[in-house]
Amino acid sequence: MTNAEAAPFRRAQIVGLGLIGSSVALALQRAGWTVTGRDANQARAARALELGVVDALGSDDFAEVAFVATPVTSIPALVKEIFAASKRDDVIVTDVGGVKGRVAGAIDFPRFVGGHPMAGSEQEGPDGADPDLFVGATWVLTPTPATDADAYSLVREIVMGFGADVVALEPARHDALVAVVSHVPHLTAANLMALAADASLEHAALLRLAAGGFRDMTRIAAGEPAIWPDIFRDNAEAVLEVLDALLVRLNTARDLIATENRQGLLDLLEYAKSARRNLPSRVVRPDAITECRIAVTDRPGELAEVTAVLGGIGVNIWDIEIAHSAEGPRGVLVIAISTLDVDAARAALTSRGFRPSMRSLA
Repeated sequence: MTNAEAAPFRRAQIVGLGLIGSSVALALQRAGWTVTGRDANQARAARALELGVVDALGSDDFAEVAFVATPVTSIPALVKEIFAASKRDDVIVTDVGGVKGRVAGAIDFPRFVGGHPMAGSEQEGPDGADPDLFVGATWVLTPTPATDADAYSLVREIVMGFGADVVALEPARHDALVAVVSHVPHLTAANLMALAADASLEHAALLRLAAGGFRDMTRIAAGEPAIWPDIFRDNAEAVLEVLDALLVRLNTARDLIATENRQGLLDLLEYAKSARRNLPSRVVRPDAITECRIAVTDRPGELAEVTAVLGGIGVNIWDIEIAHSAEGPRGVLVIAISTLDVDAARAALTSRGFRPSMRSLA
């Protein structure tokens, strides 16, 4: 490839065309980048090209930025390979790995910016790719004292352009926090699902009883398994610490049940309820947001009806969640809307037969 062929400035390289890498590729394309991709799995790479996820297959040594979206164990070698092969002195490389400490310790390039998008789905590979996957998601960047400021600024600008909220953390701090909010929850979900699967061999009706709560708790167990062994190995210290803390809490809960300590159980559940309701909102000003809760039945079109009613009167939905009921085909639709829109939303929903309740998040 000649310098003349390198003319388009906005050129990006993706290494690893799984769900995250392919979604990054689509988000880059939408922002006007020309994207070249490669994957160790040739069939996956061919599928990405067929679907238009990437513009070309292979390595673009004139790419301005490269995203490495592979299992954690292979990231350092691939990052070094990209820097060595690049024909640009100003190339920037970032990654999407779920563990940052080991990666940061193995890479000594100022223009490498560690990253981790806190996003995903049960979909896999290029077929599940979605350019909107990162909209409203937290994207952690893990600069070190050696990180080039311009490189960090460009990566931050790019991922914010995907619609992500950027949070900067030290690599070790990132690993300690994601052990709590990502790694151990995934392991817990996998074990709950395995427990139910074991029991279902003896009780055929068990999984038919798996209602909303169980499905919500185990949803992440449906994700791609191949990435997790490396994550648990590379973040073992933090994961083990959180697992130990979780075991202490579970043993405490067991004791409360065994001793029929009603008040202790209520205190535990109220504490958890309060913490869950106070999870940070994705909106910029949660003090100006009201939570609208609507009892719904699990029938096709009900969610669409509610959102259409609100959209029809110009009410913006900042966030949405469905809390399913374990007792039957009912649930609660939880929608975050502007406090200024509360009266109009209540009137419109009531006129359509819904009975909304409102709670300010201030």
